[in-house]
Amino acid sequence: MLLIAIAFALITVDIRGGQESPVDGARRAAATVFGPVENGVAAAVDPVGNAIGAVRDSGERHTRIAALEKENAELKAKLGSDDRNRSRLRELDTLLKTAGAGQYGIKGAQVIAIGSAQGFSWTITIDVGARDGIQRDMTVLNGAGLVGRVTTVGPSTSTVLLANDPDFTVGTRMEKTDELGFATGQGDRPLLVQLLNGKAKVKPGDRLVTFGSQGDKPFVPGVPVGEVLRVDPSGGGLTRNVYVRPYVGFSKLDIVGVVVQAPRSNPRDAVLPPKPKPAPTVTVTVTPKPPANAANEGGNQAGQNQQGQNQNQAGRNQQPNQNLNENQDAGQNAGQDQQAQQDEGDATP
Repeated sequence: MLLIAIAFALITVDIRGGQESPVDGARRAAATVFGPVENGVAAAVDPVGNAIGAVRDSGERHTRIAALEKENAELKAKLGSDDRNRSRLRELDTLLKTAGAGQYGIKGAQVIAIGSAQGFSWTITIDVGARDGIQRDMTVLNGAGLVGRVTTVGPSTSTVLLANDPDFTVGTRMEKTDELGFATGQGDRPLLVQLLNGKAKVKPGDRLVTFGSQGDKPFVPGVPVGEVLRVDPSGGGLTRNVYVRPYVGFSKLDIVGVVVQAPRSNPRDAVLPPKPKPAPTVTVTVTPKPPANAANEGGNQAGQNQQGQNQNQAGRNQQPNQNLNENQDAGQNAGQDQQAQQDEGDATP
């Protein structure tokens, strides 16, 4: 009972002390003692796990079956090791690309433990410490975005407070619109971001990056934070709440980087991955086919028009012929009159 009372008293003092907790020295001492142990245990987990997977209840089975099972376990262990190495290479490559886009100077590290031996926070332990130039309040990221910040540093290990911890808060900036806010962790739920502008226009899919701290500690600017999932209706208040899905999967961390050198200039949105281009929209124009009756009526109308034109042309051709005939008849009558007059002249004594 005395030990339990002391433990609760220390927890209370630690929580109330915050960043300047009086037990911080004891925490660093614990990190110094337990860091190498955690590192050694992490290195020993794989062969032990493989050995346990290879051992089966072979006492009651045939020797041949036991040998086949052992061989199968060894093959699985080898294949798993190759897959893990390939996965780590992909993570490291993505991390280096992210650091290059933001011009961050980083120190690569591997996660060797999840959770803290000194409390119940969302933390991880990494295999770099003061000997590697790591200091308290440095930004930690991976290829996807913001992981957290360094809170405790030992000689060879460090403790990182994850961004989804309820005690974690970071200044954020909206992509393009530059709306500022503060993101707070909510455990396994989306991050809660409180925008300073209550009338800010935000929609699902908008992206956020870190705003950066004074002196670049504990946060450097431009690190991707997450993507907006849901926006609370604007109630006319001074602030507005949005819920953000973080880019980082906090339950499957392996390779991370500690920012030991801040960028010379703010990268702003340069570290965010390019948005996928929307698929082109195909427009199809359909021309309706005229009905058969309409086509026949059009043909008949065209035929009637052609027939009328032919009749008009024939009429115009017939009129000159008729005038020519009348002129010929008039000429013949004039000739007959002249012949009669001549005959009368000859008959006159």
